[in-house]
Amino acid sequence: MRHYEIVFIVHPDQSEQVPAMVERYKGLIAGRNGTVHRLEDWGRRQLTYPIAKVHKAHYVLMNIECDNETLTELEHSFKFSDAVLRHLIVKMDKAVTAPSPMMKEEKSKSMMERGGEIAPEPGRAERPAA
Repeated sequence: MRHYEIVFIVHPDQSEQVPAMVERYKGLIAGRNGTVHRLEDWGRRQLTYPIAKVHKAHYVLMNIECDNETLTELEHSFKFSDAVLRHLIVKMDKAVTAPSPMMKEEKSKSMMERGGEIAPEPGRAERPAA
C-alpha cells in the first residue's frame, strides 16, 4: 500500500457536514484495510482567489495509507460531491504523523494570546496610544 496526503476544501455552507464527510472517508479507508495516519481540520479559511463566487472554505488534511482502488473511490467521492470545491492528492514516500505547519501556526497563535490580547509580532513595536 502507498502513502498519500489529501487536502480537500468544502463549501462554507456545508461546514456542518464536514465531520460526517470525514467519518465516511475514514470508514471507506478502514473498510479496505487502509490506515489514516494524520487527520487535521483546519476550519474555515480565506481562499486565495474566489471559487464560484465563494471567498472562504473549510479545509481538511488527511495522511492515509491505502491501495489504488481505495484512492480511486475516494477521488470519485470528491469529484461528485457538490460540497467539495477542490481536492488535492499527493503521493508521499512514508507516513506523516507530525502536526502540519498549519497546525503548528495555530498553536503558536493561541499561545501568543494572553488575557484576550494578542502579543505583537516579533520585530514589530506597538504604537503608543494617541
